[in-house]
Amino acid sequence: MAKEIPSQPTRLVIFGLYTLVLISASFLALGTWPPLSAKGLWFYTGIISLVLGNLLITPFLTTPKDMIADVLVAVFALVAASDWKSWDNTSKTVFLLALLFLAVAISIAIGAILLKDLREKTAQVWGNSLKIVSELLGNQRTVFSAVILAAVCLFHRQSSRETLVIMMAWAIVVAIKPDENLMHTWARIRKVWGREPPMEVVGELVACQTPRLMLIRGNDKDSVKFGTPLLVKDPHEFAKCGLALDYVGRDEGLLLRAMDLILTEEISKLVSTVLRSAPDSSVVRMSNSEMSLVSPELVEVINSEKHLVGLVAPDTSIERLYFEIVNQSDLAEGRLVGVNIGNTEVLYQIIGGLTKEDIVDRKNTFGYARGEARKIGTWDREKGIFRRIPWLPLPNAPVRLKAKEQAKPDLSAVGYFPETNFNVGIESIDTLVTYNTAILGILGIGKTMLALELVERMLAAGVRVICLDLTNQYAAQLVDYYDAIKESARTKALQDVGKAGRAVVKKNVEEGGSVRAFAAKLKADLTEFFQPEYGSHLKILNPSQFEVWRQESKPYNETASMASLTPTEITQIVSDVALQIVQEMGLSDEARLCLVYEEAHSLVPEWNSVAAEGDKAATNGTARAILQGRKYGMGCLLITQRTANVTKTILNQCNTIFAMRTFDETGKDFLSNYIGAEYAAVLPSLEERHAVFFGKASTCENPVLIRLNNQDDFRKVFREVYPPPPLPEVEAIEGAPAEAEAMPDAVEAEAGIVQPANDDLDDDDIPF
Repeated sequence: MAKEIPSQPTRLVIFGLYTLVLISASFLALGTWPPLSAKGLWFYTGIISLVLGNLLITPFLTTPKDMIADVLVAVFALVAASDWKSWDNTSKTVFLLALLFLAVAISIAIGAILLKDLREKTAQVWGNSLKIVSELLGNQRTVFSAVILAAVCLFHRQSSRETLVIMMAWAIVVAIKPDENLMHTWARIRKVWGREPPMEVVGELVACQTPRLMLIRGNDKDSVKFGTPLLVKDPHEFAKCGLALDYVGRDEGLLLRAMDLILTEEISKLVSTVLRSAPDSSVVRMSNSEMSLVSPELVEVINSEKHLVGLVAPDTSIERLYFEIVNQSDLAEGRLVGVNIGNTEVLYQIIGGLTKEDIVDRKNTFGYARGEARKIGTWDREKGIFRRIPWLPLPNAPVRLKAKEQAKPDLSAVGYFPETNFNVGIESIDTLVTYNTAILGILGIGKTMLALELVERMLAAGVRVICLDLTNQYAAQLVDYYDAIKESARTKALQDVGKAGRAVVKKNVEEGGSVRAFAAKLKADLTEFFQPEYGSHLKILNPSQFEVWRQESKPYNETASMASLTPTEITQIVSDVALQIVQEMGLSDEARLCLVYEEAHSLVPEWNSVAAEGDKAATNGTARAILQGRKYGMGCLLITQRTANVTKTILNQCNTIFAMRTFDETGKDFLSNYIGAEYAAVLPSLEERHAVFFGKASTCENPVLIRLNNQDDFRKVFREVYPPPPLPEVEAIEGAPAEAEAMPDAVEAEAGIVQPANDDLDDDDIPF
């Protein structure tokens, strides 16, 4: 049985009893309360320093830094009580010898501290030697016993009664120590009467699986739960503290695995002191309250592992973590786990798992689940980003699940790691636009809401945005940025130019129809759009609402065959005209214009998904404009639910990807080249409002699975800092008569801009 440890309240009671003994000694020796003079030095030194320290402050082990503090207190006490001028030679000699002893003790303690962390072998030997000597000379009993003996010689040697009583009090407190004897006797009596000891032996250490794993043969009658703190008396090393993991089989008893916690040398010595009377290799179970009696720091070490979910498993690489799961509580795809690499906690994101089986001992097999996670990095609180740590954790290192946090809306965040407040943002709007961005996923998962957020960020950064929207959602959702009255009139003018081309027949086929006139009118319109006085940075066009004609044959009797352009061909015209305008503005590293392709599978289809033969050339033309636009500050935001049906010429140029739930193999195969096969594999099971985010515009260097912003929360935070600019036309209408106030709705209806009711929203328009 391990030695009985008195609880903190018990030691407080013992402290009170010792105080009464010392006060009684003062009355017996001096006939009064301990005086506040030199004659009371023995009492205050004993009561405050020796008894208080031994019982309550450092009951098990005194460190060198504690020794220095104790010695300094002793020196100050002696000096404060000294009366050098009136002392005889004997008193002066005693005083100097006491100071010399204390000076030697403090010098040895300082030397032990200075040599502690030096790497030279000779220095380490000297440091350890000085530490051993300082533990003898600098502990509280030695230091303050020296002060008490010096006080007796200096102030009480003339009275044999005072000397005798004080020395007896010192002997009771320091030498006899009745409290320890009484506690030991009481423990023996409790054992005889069959009471359970405070520290219960629950097993025997049978193997150490390096590094940091212990195999324990448990008692059949004792069941040890996961996370139970255990003290282990290792006959070959300092005593250990372990954390119970799981049972892995049986031979002569149940085989229990425990993780060896990393302890400082000081705490290890404390644990060894507690277990000094326990049998070798014994494993003792203790409660947290009992552990706190050993050392509060030990409880902190144990509590630091309360979120333990696994151990680093074989095959872990620099970028990928495999971990053996020992606690499945709250584990899920996307959750973050932390592992120490050196002294730095590095975060990984769980992306998968599988089951494994190993042989533990003899014929015992152990089946378990193994998790897989990708490295994210270490969180830089000042910059609000993750920094990479270029190495890997040690085998069997503890893997801890990050505690759940309520995400706080953040201006820079485009999303958050699931169940955390760690955010992921846009590194640069310029990069987001000019290096092109794609949002991919099925219906009803929030693609359009994410696109709207990105558009707002672009507008706030001064980037002009042209939305090619077949759904008519953007005008309604971005009403605060969109001047519907002005734009409807301009759209009507473009529509009129396009319709008029049906009757325009030319000998030169290329001059017939309205393609050239429409492009010229569009260029004039977009040129004005780029002028500072235009007022709005947002333009919305629906390619399906334009009737643009192309002459397809030579004229005969002043007639020719005419064909209406498809939305894909209209998209090419818009893209080509936009490129012309930014080219005329010159080269630029900053983003000037973003083309938003909503329902991109209809606007820039793959060659095998075109609705008309002319769409192939049109898509190639749009792709060529996007490829050339980057150097002039032009890029695109591509949104589609059908990755397989969008031209890969543009998709391959999208350096930033938001991959949401998808099922088709073509889409997953394409995305695996960007985000890796592991993240591509989780796409079919992604929840709404979740996406795998990766690319040049991300604040994370690796692919990450994030929970996207709630639209209302985003707008509340974002628009407080970047409010939508006022629209002059709308302001003018506000002061107009009632019939004028109805004009916007009429104009919007004529332009095909419909404010949809909630029940009529597209499935892809769900709010975040």
